[in-house]
Amino acid sequence: MPGKKQAAPPPHERYARQVILEQIGEKRQRRLAESRVMLVGCGALGTVLADTLVRAGVGHTLICDRDFIEPNNLQRQVLFDEDDIAANLPKAEAAARKLRRVNSEVNIEPAAVDVNHTNIARLAEGAHLLLDGTDNFETRFLINDLAVKTERPWIYGAVIGTTGLCMPIIPHDTPCLRCVFEEAPPPEMNPTCDTAGVLATAVNMVASLEATEAIKLLTGQPDQLNRKLMNVDAWAGRLVGLNVQSTFDKGNCPCCKQGRYDYLSGKIAGTAATLCGRDAVQVASTHQGEVDLDAIARKLQSVAASPVRHNHFMLRASIEGYEMTLFPDGRAIIKGTDEPEKARSLYAKYFGT
Repeated sequence: MPGKKQAAPPPHERYARQVILEQIGEKRQRRLAESRVMLVGCGALGTVLADTLVRAGVGHTLICDRDFIEPNNLQRQVLFDEDDIAANLPKAEAAARKLRRVNSEVNIEPAAVDVNHTNIARLAEGAHLLLDGTDNFETRFLINDLAVKTERPWIYGAVIGTTGLCMPIIPHDTPCLRCVFEEAPPPEMNPTCDTAGVLATAVNMVASLEATEAIKLLTGQPDQLNRKLMNVDAWAGRLVGLNVQSTFDKGNCPCCKQGRYDYLSGKIAGTAATLCGRDAVQVASTHQGEVDLDAIARKLQSVAASPVRHNHFMLRASIEGYEMTLFPDGRAIIKGTDEPEKARSLYAKYFGT
């Protein structure tokens, strides 16, 4: 009827199909809205994880990622597009902008940082759950150390080729990551995306398993967790659950049994890290505070092979056949080498020590 006031939308209209699930309901949906998660890594796994949890209504998502977007990311990293590459956006910022258009009712906080032993505790402050979207064992062991030390759950995930792994970790209840993998595998036993490739559907499967376990935890249902190490082969259509509980029950884990936090203490850490499948090395900075990207751009212009591009988020320059990307926190990614010493040398030469 003309002039008749339109009825207000029913509560939880956005989440209506989720709320009617027996496993969720309105009370647990409110718990999701009150939850805070920290996602470390916003590449293949991280973009699917962030997209799923933001759409599900998780109230606060901190997205931490140290990298920028490249064309080969678009095959599997679902939050990015060609416009993000043209805009020279870091992954964390591009993801946050996209997700805010998906769900304006929740808070999405981007952090274009390298998560390491000096900042992880501060970044994770207030987070109820830590999520793995990373591509290397050093960062995973760092997350594991913090989770065990602070008695917070986290979810491990990894994908390579057509296969992947997923495991929720409840400190001092389930095995932690170092119960299962006491040390990182040697390089020859640890293939990368560059050497083995990665199938996007395998990424989606593992990220969906991670997100499902995250929703169980955030809605207060730890008894519903799948406490096995899940092994996925997307190409073969195989999903196998491995019972690894004995690694905790009978083992003498250096982290959760001996109380050694080697990665969180910085005992095991490097100033340069080779990036998975990238022919690139990240070099950390000892500089305190932000660097002046404008000033560095002017300094590099005379030696760069092409115009130096920079904005508020990062600076990019091609010098000596290497592509160098510098971030405001002083970190740099040197593309064109997988040798940390060479990367550190180039960093010192062009950005200072």
